[in-house]
Amino acid sequence: MEGMTVSVPRRMSTLVLGAVTFCLVTLLLTGCAGIPDGVEAVKGFDVNRYLGTWYEIARLDHPFERGLSKVRAEYTLREDGGVNVINMGFDRRKKEWKTATGKAYFVEGPNVGRLKVSFFGPFYGGYNILELDSNYSHALVCGPSRKYLWILARKPEMEENAKAVLVEKARSLGFDTSELIFVEH
Repeated sequence: MEGMTVSVPRRMSTLVLGAVTFCLVTLLLTGCAGIPDGVEAVKGFDVNRYLGTWYEIARLDHPFERGLSKVRAEYTLREDGGVNVINMGFDRRKKEWKTATGKAYFVEGPNVGRLKVSFFGPFYGGYNILELDSNYSHALVCGPSRKYLWILARKPEMEENAKAVLVEKARSLGFDTSELIFVEH
């Protein structure tokens, strides 16, 4: 009888530990695909108009793009309703192109510019379109926190006035625009 008393709590503690671990991993993975507090993704989004090539005009620095120039992204539709993502940039120091291939899926539905993107298996990060002009020629995008920000355009160069408007919008949303890196193309 004594052995049964010990094995039941041990089995229960294993189940509880497994449930807690599952909840923490789920929270961690879904939290990474989030959006910063006080920030909203664009509504009335049309993925078909967003597809194609986008050039990175500016970004907040982060390790996975550090040192890259000529950065651009290609977006195409997936058969499962998601979006294929191919990011590429030139590493001047190594004199080689770096490419990352991923997939993205809508978080709140296809008419909201809020997606989760994965380049590493089951791990997703937020891809939140905060500003998008009516011609789909430039965009302001952030990740799950204010540490990730991109200004994108359909051409490698962007009109200074439009760029200034997006920088000001980002600043007003609490992003540290003094740390923006303007990408060479």
